[in-house]
Amino acid sequence: MDIEARIKRRQRRDGEPRLIQDYESLSPVTHIEEPADRGPVLERLLDHLDPVFDGKLPPNAYVYGPKGSGKSAVVTALFTQLEQLPTENRAVIHTSTRAQSPTSPAFVYVDARQTTSEFAFYHAVLDALVEESVPEHGIGTETLRSRLHEVLGGTRTGVVVTVDHVGEPRSTSESDLVDLFAGLPSNVSWLAIGRLNPTETVLTEYTAESIHVDHYQRQMLVDVLMTRASVGLAQQALDHGLARDIAEWANGDSHDALAALFIATDRASEAGRAQLTPADIESAFEEMPDPCVSLGIVLSLPPNRQAVLRELVDLGPKDRSSVTATTEAISGSTAVDLSAGTVKRFLYEMAEAGVVERVQSEAQSGQGRPPSRVDPRFPPTVFRRLYDLRQ
Repeated sequence: MDIEARIKRRQRRDGEPRLIQDYESLSPVTHIEEPADRGPVLERLLDHLDPVFDGKLPPNAYVYGPKGSGKSAVVTALFTQLEQLPTENRAVIHTSTRAQSPTSPAFVYVDARQTTSEFAFYHAVLDALVEESVPEHGIGTETLRSRLHEVLGGTRTGVVVTVDHVGEPRSTSESDLVDLFAGLPSNVSWLAIGRLNPTETVLTEYTAESIHVDHYQRQMLVDVLMTRASVGLAQQALDHGLARDIAEWANGDSHDALAALFIATDRASEAGRAQLTPADIESAFEEMPDPCVSLGIVLSLPPNRQAVLRELVDLGPKDRSSVTATTEAISGSTAVDLSAGTVKRFLYEMAEAGVVERVQSEAQSGQGRPPSRVDPRFPPTVFRRLYDLRQ
């Protein structure tokens, strides 16, 4: 841990609970600069990207693994470092082993959850490559594509584009991604990140290598939890034994492990405690839905959908007894400026995407199909806190 992080842990801010030093450090959607215990995966990625150190483009590749295996954390940390390599627009580094280091390709990271259209994708790539700001309005997709051809046509080394979260609901599909890259010059290499096995996706027809990222081993996940707690919590707030309990329960899924830690921390903070207890951990396990959708998916939804979900997680049992009751309660809130019809449509859309679930009521009164309620497929405490912090 660096000096800045150590100082931050000891800072006291008025009105902030003493237990919690930094909510973002505990967040399942936050990636830290040095992911814990992912050395072998980093080495495989570096082996694949090795041509860039000689100023050449690597072939396309597909990185895959289950939710919470650290795919995004490792790749974003690696690309952050690779972006510091000298490119054609930067000064050349001189070393003791050779007179001049070859310039390397540029590196661009794109989140398919955010770039769900052709325009958004090309805009994200171009905006990362040029110094001037690229306008979001008043230009067309063809203009962006032409500008990209112009920019990339003037470079000898090209660019490596990582596209994360490919193939998820509401994100860029595998076939669409292939078409998007087909519209770019040949000096573009890509690294796609998804959850499907190589045999289940068309991406591997266009890649030279598939790199698997497996679930975290239990001790690795303990290290992840303790690393996050060392930054986000007061000293000795998380006992090593409780971290092991969370890691065992999470079964290798760092997203769920961090979400459980977040919930337990929130419980302890609300109770005014300086340390987490087994009861806090058990309470967190009870809140976590099974299966749990990634909070990254939830927090990448359009603002109006997130506003609907924010109201949903605060509704009581009566207002959640049916879709109709839930719709009326949310549309009647002063915090949501949406009609009942729009709210209901959003709920149905998010149920299709797996963000919420329609659960049929066991009790039935009268004739016809029993009503169904809407349950979130994500931990309400974590979403509520992160949503409020970002407003």
